[in-house]
Amino acid sequence: MPTIEFLPAHKSIETSSGTPLVTVARQAGVEIDLPCGGDGSCGRCIVRASGGEVETESLGRIPSSAESSGYVLACRTRICDDAVTVELPEKPDAQGQFADHEARSLVDPELMPKADDIAPLVQKWLLRTQPPRLDDGRSDVDRLAEAIRSDRNVGEVSCALSAARSAAVALREEDGRVTATLRATQSGVRILNVEPGDATSRHYGVAVDVGTTSVAVQLVYLPTGAVLATESDYNGQIPCGVDVISRINYAAQSTRLEELRMRVLETVNRLVCKVAFSRGVNPGEICQAAVAGNTVMTHLLLGLQPEYIRLEPYTPTVLEPPILCAAEVGLGIGPEAPVELAPCVGSYVGGDITAGLLCTNMATDTHDISLFIDIGTNGEIVVGNTDFLMSCACSAGPAFEGGGIECGVRAATGAIEKVEVDPETARPCCTTIDDEPPLGLCGSGMIDLLANLLRTGWVNRRGELNRTRTSEHIEVAGRRARYLLVPAKESATGKPISISETDIENVIRAKAAIYSAAALMLARIGLGFEDLDAVYIAGSFGRFLDLEQAATIGMVPDIPREKYRYLGNASLTGSYMGLVSRTHRQRQLDIARRMTNIELSTIPEYMDQYTAALFLPHTDADRFPTIADTALRRQGED
Repeated sequence: MPTIEFLPAHKSIETSSGTPLVTVARQAGVEIDLPCGGDGSCGRCIVRASGGEVETESLGRIPSSAESSGYVLACRTRICDDAVTVELPEKPDAQGQFADHEARSLVDPELMPKADDIAPLVQKWLLRTQPPRLDDGRSDVDRLAEAIRSDRNVGEVSCALSAARSAAVALREEDGRVTATLRATQSGVRILNVEPGDATSRHYGVAVDVGTTSVAVQLVYLPTGAVLATESDYNGQIPCGVDVISRINYAAQSTRLEELRMRVLETVNRLVCKVAFSRGVNPGEICQAAVAGNTVMTHLLLGLQPEYIRLEPYTPTVLEPPILCAAEVGLGIGPEAPVELAPCVGSYVGGDITAGLLCTNMATDTHDISLFIDIGTNGEIVVGNTDFLMSCACSAGPAFEGGGIECGVRAATGAIEKVEVDPETARPCCTTIDDEPPLGLCGSGMIDLLANLLRTGWVNRRGELNRTRTSEHIEVAGRRARYLLVPAKESATGKPISISETDIENVIRAKAAIYSAAALMLARIGLGFEDLDAVYIAGSFGRFLDLEQAATIGMVPDIPREKYRYLGNASLTGSYMGLVSRTHRQRQLDIARRMTNIELSTIPEYMDQYTAALFLPHTDADRFPTIADTALRRQGED
C-alpha cells in the first residue's frame, strides 16, 4: 500500500490505490477546504503532489505551468500505486497584512500609493443577471452585459472568449448571481472572467521584476494593495549567458531565442506558483500583472529578436509594449489577465529604471540634482530632476548578485554579508544573514571583504593579494592566489569558501563600470559628484550595502553619506505601484517619454573613465579624500 505524507503537518498514512486524495487527507487528520463542495468548479483546493504518480484532472482550472510543477486539484485527484508527498498551503493571515517582511519597501511612504490611489486596471463586480426566458431571445453574454451597464455607466461591453465559455454555467449556478472580472478599455469594459456567486474577495495581481541575474515576484491583494507574498530566484537564462550581451549573441538563432523565452517564463511561472500556493490562491485566479525588466529582458520575455539592440544605431524592436494578455505572453495566470510591461527608454535602459524612478521624487517634485544608480548585472544610471532626466547603462556583470564569483551566492539566509579582517594575521570574522552556517559570499559581503582587505593592507590597489606577508588564509598557486574565508568543515556546503584574485578582478570591473558611468554622466552636464543633492541606490541587494565600504573600494562617490538613500529592489516596488494605481502607471509612462538616453559606447571618454576606475578606490586617490588616508596608509601609493 502506498504511503502518503502531508506537509507541513508531517502526517503520514497508508492507503489503497484509487482512494480519493481528500479522503486520505481526512483519514490522516488533515483538513482540505473544498469551497465548491468538491466538484472542481472553484479551483481553490490546489495542493502540490510530488514523489510519485497520481491520477488527476485539472478541468482547465490550473494553468499548465502549475500542472507541470505538480500542482493538482485535491478534489479531482486519486492515489495510484506510488508513495506521494502532498504539500498544502499554509493558512493565510488576515487580508491586508504583509505576509513577507522582505516585501516591506525602503521607499519614502509619501511616494507609495495611498488608499485613494488604489485603482487597479482590473475590477471585480458582483452582479445579478436576469434569468433566461422563452420570450427573451438574448444570449447569456447579452444579459450579463446588460447587468454591467445597469450597475454602472460603462459604455461598450465586450467579452473574452474564455469568459463566454464560463458564462453559461456561472449564470445558472446561483440564480444569476455572478462575479464578473472586468478590464477598463478606451470605449468601456471587457469581460475577462465570470464566476458564480460572490468571488470579489478573490482578487489578486502579481508584480514582477525580471532581472538579468534574478527574478522576483510579489502577490498582491488588489482591493487594498496589500503585498501577500514575495519570492525570488536566479533567472533561468543564466546558463545561456551571464549578461545581456552574451544573451543577445545566444539568441541570434531563432530556436535559441525561443529557448531563452521559455527559460525566463519557467522562472517567472514557478515563482508565481510559489507565491500563490503560499497564500492558498490558484494561479488561475490572478487577474492582472505588471512586469518590469531592462530592454533586453523585455525583448527576451516577449520572444522579440534583440540582435539590433547590440548593433549601431542600437534600435530596440519596441520600447513601450501595448497591454498584452497573459496567454499570449505565456504567464501562468488567468489567460485573459492584462499584462502591463514597464516602458523602456533605450537599448539597455529599460522598464526596471522607469519603475525604479517611481520610488523617488527626482523626476516629479524637485529641482535638486539627483543621481539614481541601479546596481545589477546591467547597471543603469539616471541623473536629473523635474526639468530633465538623462540615463545610461553600463555592463557591471553579475558579481554583486553572486554571479561570476566562484563561491558567490545571492543575498539569502546563510550568505556571508560582512567580513572583518585581522590586520596582523588576515584572519576573517564572518557574519551571515540570519546567523546560519555560511553558504557562500553575497555581493555586500564581497564589497565588505574587499574594503577590509584593502584597509588592512592584505590586498593592494590593483586587487592583488599580499604575498610579502605570511598568513595561513592566503594560498598561492603559481601566479595566482586566493583568500580562504571558511574551511570546509565549517561551511554549510562541506566545501571551503574562498575568493580568488580572478573574483576580485570581477568585482573591480563591476564597481569601475558603475562609478565611471556615473562620473561621465555628470561630466556631460558640467557637474561633479559634489554638486549632487541626493544619490539613490537601487538593486536587490542595495539594502545590505555598507556605504562606507562601497566608497572604500571606489564603487560609489566619496560624498557626505547623508545624501544617500537606499531603495532596495526599486524595480519590483515600482512594478507594484503601477499594478495597483493608474496614477502611478501614467507617471511611469510620462517619465519614460521625457528621458534622454546616452549610449556609452559612442563616447570615447568613457573608456578613459573606466580604465581610471580599475584601481582601489581609483587611480586618482584625491577623488576619495576621506578614504585614502585610512585605506592606503599601509601600502602607500603603490
